[in-house]
Amino acid sequence: MKVFTLAIVCFLLPICAHCKHQQDSLLAVLKKEILKQKIYDTRKEQKIERLRNQLWRTSPYDLERQYLLCDQLYWEYKNYIFDSAHVYTKRLIRIAGHLKHLPRKYESQIKLGFIQVSCGMFKEAFDGIDQLDAALMPNEVKFRYYQLKTQAYTRLSMYNTNKFYSPVHQSESMIALICAIQLSAPHSFERFSLTAFLYHNMDKDNEAAACYRKLLRSDSLTNHQKAIAAYNLSNLTDQTEKRSLITISAICDIRSSTKETFAIFTLAQLLFKEGNIEDTEFLLKEASEQASFYGNKLYNDEIITAMRALKADQQIRSESRKNHTLTALIGILVTAIIATGIIFLIVYRKLQDVRRREGFVNEQNRQLDLLNKKLSEDAIIKEEYIGYFFQVVSGYIRKLEKIKRSSEKMIRQESYKELSEIAKGIDIKKERTSLFHTFDKIFLKLFPNFIKSFNALLKEEDQIIPKKTEVLNTSLRIFALVRLGIKDSQTIANILENTISTIYTYKFRIKSRAIVHAEEFDKRVMEIKFNDQEKRADNP
Repeated sequence: MKVFTLAIVCFLLPICAHCKHQQDSLLAVLKKEILKQKIYDTRKEQKIERLRNQLWRTSPYDLERQYLLCDQLYWEYKNYIFDSAHVYTKRLIRIAGHLKHLPRKYESQIKLGFIQVSCGMFKEAFDGIDQLDAALMPNEVKFRYYQLKTQAYTRLSMYNTNKFYSPVHQSESMIALICAIQLSAPHSFERFSLTAFLYHNMDKDNEAAACYRKLLRSDSLTNHQKAIAAYNLSNLTDQTEKRSLITISAICDIRSSTKETFAIFTLAQLLFKEGNIEDTEFLLKEASEQASFYGNKLYNDEIITAMRALKADQQIRSESRKNHTLTALIGILVTAIIATGIIFLIVYRKLQDVRRREGFVNEQNRQLDLLNKKLSEDAIIKEEYIGYFFQVVSGYIRKLEKIKRSSEKMIRQESYKELSEIAKGIDIKKERTSLFHTFDKIFLKLFPNFIKSFNALLKEEDQIIPKKTEVLNTSLRIFALVRLGIKDSQTIANILENTISTIYTYKFRIKSRAIVHAEEFDKRVMEIKFNDQEKRADNP
């Protein structure tokens, strides 16, 4: 099984032949293809434009050529844009009526039914089917008629799972499926695909999988046909091969500019179950864009529901991280204390070395002067925040002691209602807001000109001014932490109780509006002077 899948990968994706992990390699190729999809879509648009120009130049009396060109435009739009496909099927029906050609009229109505089913317009599709008489159709049109009925009843049974109606729809689907197989061309894609579907409905998944594998070994399939075969086969295989096949299907959909597809959405669901949130979000967004582009509102609503579930999961994860923020901050401050002790120890040893090496006094003093400036800044910053740390912790200890005494008293008195009121009165959100507010005040005490210096790096219309109720806002606070030396985005996200993607977005948005390059911007932020340096600059 795995050897067969690898053979497909090598056939479709030669650039991945040397990759160690097949699934990750396929996913990487898919993401590259998504970034390149404008190239494939442009080719399709160019082909469509050529056909439209030919149709525009066709004589209004040449109905045969009009029908041929509209039919070609239908096939180009069928899995690309619903509205355009709908327009040309309606036009095909009108032209067939003018030609008084009943088989063509039936064929055009069947084409309309296919795109209606793809968008969940079951009532309209079945209304159209009821107007058709299979007895008056040639075999080729009759085959499409039964193929449409198979697809319509199958999808309806998937959406309408009522125990009374679903079996009826499945039965109608099986009857139409058998008729379609009998009318399909031997050894054709349709014959193998429909036969595989019949086996699957008969619980003969091994035989069904064999049909799809035989199709995928064929060199004559289009990208769209490969996508269909790979996707259907994925529903019959184990979890490992399933993801690879769905990814292959999604790649083929991109290359064929197929917007009416389930592969990318299904792959996103698999990645979500695996915990790959970043790629899940990327693929769900792509699936939503494709569904919107095609015009499938029903499918797009399903994707939006999945995106909401993803956001809810991210919110749960975020709340879990927020609960550890205070602990992380205390850990950082304790680390700062240790680091300060180490730094002072290093300075002491350096000074002792200077005394022992009188021959290098001048050079050593020059270097120590530069080092002391940096150490002085670090020491002042750490001194402020260490004091702040002890003040916050002491305050929390006093609050805990007061709550403990009150709780013990109320437990003894069995005053559980008052005890519940005490618990409700603990406003964690307010405490966190107070924490950030105090942080901002201490930071501006150390860097009083930070906002002015920071805005000097931005265009005038993009400068950031905190509201009257704020000391610093989120954008300024992120770069305040950077100025303090906390450059890791994950650490900043934990401290500010945001996701890492939000921190990246803030940084990117601000740097894109800067008057200097991104690398120079970071350097300029780190060069913003703190209070003591400014005083020395004013009083040399």
